[in-house]
Amino acid sequence: MTRLQITTPDSLPEESGAEAALRPGRLEEFVGQSQVKASLQIAIDAARARGECLDHLLLFGPPGLGKTTLAMLLAREMGGQLRTSSGPVLEKPGDLVSLLTSLQAGDILFIDEIHRLRPVLEEFLYPAMEDFRVDVRIGDGSQAQTIPMAVERFTLIGATTRFGLLTPPMRARFGMVERLHFYPPEDLRIIVARSARILNLRTDEEGTLEIARRSRGTPRIANRLLRRVRDYAEVKADGVITGPVAREALARLQVDEFGLDDMDARILTTIIEKYGGGPVGLNTVAAAVGEDSGTLEEVYEPYLIQQGYLERTARGRVATPQAFKRFGVQPPPSQASIFE
Repeated sequence: MTRLQITTPDSLPEESGAEAALRPGRLEEFVGQSQVKASLQIAIDAARARGECLDHLLLFGPPGLGKTTLAMLLAREMGGQLRTSSGPVLEKPGDLVSLLTSLQAGDILFIDEIHRLRPVLEEFLYPAMEDFRVDVRIGDGSQAQTIPMAVERFTLIGATTRFGLLTPPMRARFGMVERLHFYPPEDLRIIVARSARILNLRTDEEGTLEIARRSRGTPRIANRLLRRVRDYAEVKADGVITGPVAREALARLQVDEFGLDDMDARILTTIIEKYGGGPVGLNTVAAAVGEDSGTLEEVYEPYLIQQGYLERTARGRVATPQAFKRFGVQPPPSQASIFE
């Protein structure tokens, strides 16, 4: 059976109390992603006015940007229960049928990593999304029968970090598709300052901005770094997070002033020093740094590309001139032609 999780809109079962407390309680409290928020608020207001469920929604973007949080907030705004699962957990058609038939009217079903849903399960999901029914097969062979079962009207929110891996039929069944982008430092500073207040931490503006600048444009990382800097401040600085305290703590965590951590540096220096800046294949880089290729592609590469340190080409990964400059290395002549 699938590990179905039924949650209130306030928290997720795997969260600790502190982590749950850091999530915003209303959509209007969600910091950043202003265009996405505006679109969702219009959809909420329109659905409420018609007395209907929200249209199915697909959220995509790098991990840690707030896809799960938005699903929780939408459930709260619409007054429904949030039920969560993920693509890898749903293994058999019976898992999905059980999940769908357990939904109540107005519930929101959140499927994380929906791009990893098996094709046979997608076929069961299509009629549920379009006609609010599932086709249950009874028996085998020539005696088999397919019986349609009605399900309550619900909203499916799918989340993915790999939009391109979704099949076209699946993408076409979402009425709303929203992309989440990396956050600018100022938005992250607001998030860090809010989290600090919730955790009863003493900070100054320089300290919160320093954490925000090194958080890779990602709220999840910002909150994680804040908790680690808090530990350092409590032991070394009377619990006060100032700019110098934050810089010292983050240096000990090997997070530099550009937000690059130890793995980022290993990826870039491997491409530069071992492979002359590239191009080099993803699997080769992953083997060289001892990390899973999927993790490199989904977690590390988006930020490195967005910051201009890495490029994906048809022949492989290439370190940019900015990456060479960052590590004080002169690009070889062969690299010049790649970026001309």
